Amino acid sequence: MTLTQEATTVRIELDPAPTAMVWVQPGRRHERIAVPSVSLAPGEALVAIELATICGSDVHTVLGHRDAPTPLVLGHEQVGHVQAVGDGAVTSSGELLRVGQRVVWALTVGCGDCSTCVRGLPQKCQTVRKYGHERLETGWELSGGFASHVHLKRGTAIVPVPDGDLPAEVLAPVSCGTATAVAALDAASAIVALDGVVVIVHGAGLIGLTACAMASDAGARVIVVDPAKRRRRLASRFGAVATVDPAEAGSLAAALDLVGARPLVAIEASGSPLAVAASIEVLGVGGVVVLVGSVSPSELVPVDPESIVRRLVTIRGVHNYAPAHLERAVRYLAERHDAHPFAELVGATVALGDLDDGLEAAMGGRAVRIGVAPGLAPLAPASATVRAGTPRA
Repeated sequence: MTLTQEATTVRIELDPAPTAMVWVQPGRRHERIAVPSVSLAPGEALVAIELATICGSDVHTVLGHRDAPTPLVLGHEQVGHVQAVGDGAVTSSGELLRVGQRVVWALTVGCGDCSTCVRGLPQKCQTVRKYGHERLETGWELSGGFASHVHLKRGTAIVPVPDGDLPAEVLAPVSCGTATAVAALDAASAIVALDGVVVIVHGAGLIGLTACAMASDAGARVIVVDPAKRRRRLASRFGAVATVDPAEAGSLAAALDLVGARPLVAIEASGSPLAVAASIEVLGVGGVVVLVGSVSPSELVPVDPESIVRRLVTIRGVHNYAPAHLERAVRYLAERHDAHPFAELVGATVALGDLDDGLEAAMGGRAVRIGVAPGLAPLAPASATVRAGTPRA
């Protein structure tokens, strides 16, 4: 590695050069590009990726279900090691960032100065930028997790991982689903304390399973609703006292009889309009529903305002998270990753060059996450393609 100081920037040249997988359009394979040099401005850092994971939003993008600026480098869930730092680069707690540190980082880049950032909502910064969501640009080619390295911008919350044996499979998803689950439960517990209450979680994906584990550890009795039998079984291993098949008549009633009370907290992590309506309807007096899964256009949900008023129900929305949520997510996993099968949520790992095959596997939906490791040798044939269509159940 060659480092050259140029005025206020640090120019890094690596051998071999960092590479990134660029997505252009649905149905077309990713294209690998090399980035011969990276210039770090003050406050920036270059991180070598240990492991990335494929989020559901990545799948929806490559299938053409989401608008995205192209070309771009997808991926926003990853863990890595700091390889170089610009002047004054710091962690989320304000300590100087060190080369060699194992870190995770926030999905978003905030300016720190606008009115939204000042209110403590940097994820909604007026000039927000997101890793894995931005159009490829000269000088910031390494802007997503499906690459050998990521170029972290000033304004990114960078959180060092505590020393220990935390598996990369546990850490990689923390910058998306894990931290979002913390934010959702934080929003709920501001209204209703979790200890001793019944919590219902709709959707047993990464956010839902993590929320289930965290709420259970906080003393709640958790019911998880999901149509997939294998996901319901998994929820039981994450602390759920009961699971519900939404298509099975009487399943929810039986679960409520088992716990002996109506939920006071509902976490809606599936994005289904039916689940949103059910989450609001099932709450007891003074309950709170946190909507976290509704991140794309859907059918409107009918609401009975009189019922909400008379039951004193609170409805809150959570999108992404603040730096404090990411910090707490890392601490939680450091303390509790052995208590729940977090490492098993990554069903398989592919090489960076086999990213398209990994996306195919993620479309199958059997695993909660598929891993992508730059250090693995690629196995995919050059003729492999990615199908555009509806994800398989």
